[in-house]
Amino acid sequence: MSVKTVTLSEDAYAALSSLKREGESFSDVVRRLTRKNRPLLDFAGDWKDVPADVMRDYLQFLEAGEQLSKEKLRRIVRRTRR
Repeated sequence: MSVKTVTLSEDAYAALSSLKREGESFSDVVRRLTRKNRPLLDFAGDWKDVPADVMRDYLQFLEAGEQLSKEKLRRIVRRTRR
């Protein structure tokens, strides 16, 4: 198998290295992260280091978006019933 050399900044290397699982090569990590149709469990734990205040703000943002979607759906339903 041929190989290519890739240059990464120190922070990019650290980020990629932190995603390595036991026994994985960097090539394995890149393949795992870039494949399509990844299982949902691949994302388990990805949010564990997010500070509580950031997570709270994010959840409020999602809740507001959900509320707007429900209101829009109600308006559409009312229009179609006329």
